[in-house]
Amino acid sequence: MTVSADPVDPSVDAEVPWRRLDLRMVVVEPVRTLVKFVPVLLVVLIIGSTNDPVRPWITLGIGVLVVVAGVVRWRTTRYRITAERVELHSGWLRRQRRSVPRDRIRTVDLTASPLHRAFRLSVVAVRAAESGGEHRNGGLTLDAVSTAEAETLRRELLDRRPAEPRSTPLARPVEPEAEVLARLHWSWLRFAPLTFSSLAGVGAIAAAGFNVLNELGVSPTDVDGVDAAAERLAAAPLWLAVGSVGLALLVVAVVGSLVLFTERWWGYRLTREADGTLRVRRGLLTTRSLSVAEERLRGVGVHEPLLLRAGGGAQTRALSTGLGREAQGGVLQPPAPRAEAHRVAGAALRRVPDEADPTRTPLLPHPPAARRRRYTRALLPVLVLVAAAAGVGRVWPGLGWIWPGTVVLVPLAALLAADRYRALGHALTPRHLVTRLGGLSRRTVALQRSGVIGWTVRQSPFQRRAGLVTLQAVTAAGEGGYRILDVGAADAVALAEATTPGLLPRSSAGCTEDLTDAASAPRRRARRA
Repeated sequence: MTVSADPVDPSVDAEVPWRRLDLRMVVVEPVRTLVKFVPVLLVVLIIGSTNDPVRPWITLGIGVLVVVAGVVRWRTTRYRITAERVELHSGWLRRQRRSVPRDRIRTVDLTASPLHRAFRLSVVAVRAAESGGEHRNGGLTLDAVSTAEAETLRRELLDRRPAEPRSTPLARPVEPEAEVLARLHWSWLRFAPLTFSSLAGVGAIAAAGFNVLNELGVSPTDVDGVDAAAERLAAAPLWLAVGSVGLALLVVAVVGSLVLFTERWWGYRLTREADGTLRVRRGLLTTRSLSVAEERLRGVGVHEPLLLRAGGGAQTRALSTGLGREAQGGVLQPPAPRAEAHRVAGAALRRVPDEADPTRTPLLPHPPAARRRRYTRALLPVLVLVAAAAGVGRVWPGLGWIWPGTVVLVPLAALLAADRYRALGHALTPRHLVTRLGGLSRRTVALQRSGVIGWTVRQSPFQRRAGLVTLQAVTAAGEGGYRILDVGAADAVALAEATTPGLLPRSSAGCTEDLTDAASAPRRRARRA
């Protein structure tokens, strides 16, 4: 099987020799695989009959197969770096061929698990731009190379200057002094329980632990004190039992989120390297390094999920080509105070001394019609639900208690609508297009004007009656496009023309005139009335 991130150029320098991964991976790969088989091996050893002579041989056979597979993987994996591309060949039965042009490389990630760190190895993940939309995950991974070689590869692959191909690893060069943009403050720990990713991580770890116990045939009630505590809760009043369980879960979630935050962000530093890259380093047990070439940076986003925003926090992410839509793609800092997040966003975009942080630019509010749409879209479904609950209460009197509870949703929906409208806004600075939207998860995006490569205009029938459109700035970074929701049609045309002069010509299928007519229609109806 052949997999290529880009068609291989037959004129590539055939004299550049192939290199193998570090020999120490022959030990690391089997150990890592055996760790995954620990639950199975324990089940075989514990549950099997003590007099079964086959049981030890099964366990030994699994271990031998894993070791042999590790040796075969090392023998059949090779790579080379030429002046134009990075190539990786791997596999024996299922062969893979990956080739990434160096001018398409966007980011280089270095990761080292505790096992890799014990052998001074790192995993180098090279992420590249997609080639014609054919390969959604362009790039390749070298697992594993020595730590010194990984650092050399990171510098070499992100260097846009012409480079000579080499065939042997180089000693780690003296690291130039980097500009430190941000460091970890342990007071940020207070934001750990306010992030969904930390809570989800705690749940995933708890579920994995439960599955291991289940595979081993161990019941939680077999643990000392658990069965007695369950009996006491069953005999207690309902409110006390529910409150106790809820409090216990809350304590576990908070403690677990603090532990995960510490593991993820230990030693966090955001630096601007001498080679023109933004580099994020973090991790306690597993160290991670994300390098983003500044020439590929198209903007930043400040994310404020509801809980984090309630606690006064936010998180900054880079909008760079090659990062894609990964949940953690481009994260530049841990959850931090809102002011710190905006400062880091400005530092990443090289804010000039006399310029305010782009993501803190005062935004222009959207028309009153946008406010009406927020309330309509929030209240209408809730009012339908209340009416349905009242109808159910009339038909089945025993269920009449349902609709008073649904009435509580009405003011909550109104508050959500007001918050969503308050979040709407946009602005245009000399260098950036700034947009903000979202209620439950607010997001402020500062997109470089030079990074806007196109515009998408959408208008539903309801928006047309209100003279509004949804304008989307198309870019090659991040999500591929960022919306300016429910803006006046005439304002949308003016904003697009001011951001990218000449990109939205007035002769393009009459689009501009149609939008302008839609914007003036409500005013014409008002004059006729």
